[in-house]
Amino acid sequence: MKKFVITLLMALAPMTASAAGGTVPLDSFEGDLTDKASLQRGMQTFVNRCMGCHEAGYQRFERSAQDLGIPNELVEQYLIFDPEIKIGQHMTNAMPTDSAAGWFGAPPPDLTLEARLRGPDWVYTYLRSFYQDETRPWGVNNVVFPSVGMPNVLEDLQGKVVNHCTPEELAHGHDEIDPLTGKTMGGCLVIDEAGSQSVEEFDKTVYDLVNFMTYMAEPSRLESESLGTKVLIFLAILFVFAFALKKEYWKDVH
Repeated sequence: MKKFVITLLMALAPMTASAAGGTVPLDSFEGDLTDKASLQRGMQTFVNRCMGCHEAGYQRFERSAQDLGIPNELVEQYLIFDPEIKIGQHMTNAMPTDSAAGWFGAPPPDLTLEARLRGPDWVYTYLRSFYQDETRPWGVNNVVFPSVGMPNVLEDLQGKVVNHCTPEELAHGHDEIDPLTGKTMGGCLVIDEAGSQSVEEFDKTVYDLVNFMTYMAEPSRLESESLGTKVLIFLAILFVFAFALKKEYWKDVH
């Protein structure tokens, strides 16, 4: 019984981690792992914006290229910046762990399984919830992850966001909703200085990035789902023959 309880808790751990934002409401994220164009753009953003500090140490460049339909030559030319790194190697960076701990307070975590650990909703909301906070070392804070030790690497795209709410209102998603359209009229986080992308373009960039991180956390998901469907069909057909065989065996038993 004790082993069963431990196993159950381990299975539920990722589910509890996805709600790590406490009372902060998370935006819904509906990824599409069949949208290769989105995944390709997401990989480009991940490599250019995230891998300066973070790694994806359990994923290989070549595996991503094959799954997303990107020619190896293009990956080597545009997505691998270190000539010593080969396409068959893992997606790592050159940042020393000790230096990273000194700069950020702790080494930036590996992001290979981040979307699976916290959940895509959490990652999607987190990336869109940075705001200016001069009391923090990097000048920004985050609604989902208060006192975050990470700079907003997408700020030039999104723009400078300011917070107009108290900590309590911020934690509970204090937004004013238009009763006629159901759209947000304004809220805690407001863009004070526009970035290079519009709100819609920035949301699309974050969507593509989280979509890629969702794929990276479970690269064989589509294959597993396809195989699972075939197995269920096989079992359904097998059941018909097994049931007929059972009736044949038991027909003379009274």
